[in-house]
Amino acid sequence: MGLTPTSDAPAPAAEVLLELPDNRLLIELCGPHDRHLARIEEALGVHVLRRGNLLSVVGPSDAQADAAEVLRGLYSRLEQGREVGMAEVEAALRMGIDTQPEPATPEQQIEMFGGGNYELRTRKKSVEPRTDAQKAYVRALFENELAFGIGPAGTGKTYLAVAVGVTMLIGGHVDRIVLSRPAVEAGERLGFLPGDMKEKVDPYMQPLYDALNDFLPAKQLQKLIEEKRIEIAPLAFMRGRTLANSFVVLDEAQNATTMQMKMFLTRLGEGSRMVVTGDRTQVDLPRGMASGLVDAERILGGVKGISFNYFTARDVVRHPLVARIIEAYDAEDAAALARGERPEERGARIPRREPGQRQGGTPT
Repeated sequence: MGLTPTSDAPAPAAEVLLELPDNRLLIELCGPHDRHLARIEEALGVHVLRRGNLLSVVGPSDAQADAAEVLRGLYSRLEQGREVGMAEVEAALRMGIDTQPEPATPEQQIEMFGGGNYELRTRKKSVEPRTDAQKAYVRALFENELAFGIGPAGTGKTYLAVAVGVTMLIGGHVDRIVLSRPAVEAGERLGFLPGDMKEKVDPYMQPLYDALNDFLPAKQLQKLIEEKRIEIAPLAFMRGRTLANSFVVLDEAQNATTMQMKMFLTRLGEGSRMVVTGDRTQVDLPRGMASGLVDAERILGGVKGISFNYFTARDVVRHPLVARIIEAYDAEDAAALARGERPEERGARIPRREPGQRQGGTPT
């Protein structure tokens, strides 16, 4: 049915125009092949069009306002000389924009970033929480002498803990960093490893070295390690020590036994802070051996001065597919529990073929 002269014509789609005077920053804002704009469009249900140095945002009014705020915030970040990549776009879409013009000093960070700026400044890069759970976790690391970070892989538990440790070391708030992990094989039997003690344990500690390399220049890191101001050691080497004026991180704590966890937690000395991170779904201990992380969570839940922060698949900051993988495994674990099975036994109901046997069971 056509429109008659007396019919009300549909109103044209409203738009918000953003004028961005610096073309170089505009290119960085849009990203390679306008990927940043495409991600904002996908997440908020709007269309963003480039017209010279103008960006036109078309869509529902609420979504328009959100998209305009994200774009203004990211552009302001570029004006401050801070980078904008896909990770920063994702963070802006999750949490909104922090437009504080100057990053906080380490002293302000100890006071929770001067009222809201969550940037951790290290020698090589600045690090910012990208989800609300990460922001609460960083807050807990500064406010509590003992903090637990529990959740799936890729949520930044260890990375942020090491970043806070390096920030506090640079600011003179601690004298050294101590990073530890249980030397437990992830479902494999590696057998004898050649070399001296350091060469034997370094493969287990490599993720901690990777995080440190992101925050400190190689020469400075090597010097700090030689001076014992940064120590990386297996959990078994912690017995008998008192860690004073230190920032201490226990990574992969789900693979610590109950006795190891108690031993580690009682190393805490004056002027120190301790962080324990782990994923309850990735326990590599022998069957029947209780995880010290689960036990500590149960025992210490109500103890004053200890914080527990939890992450979910929504907090994964690796490849977006990682979040979907975690969600799929969580759904399967829930289905296994509904069937009365333990999650680690869910594969037992799948028939397994013996070597030399065809699918139907007939020997080859």
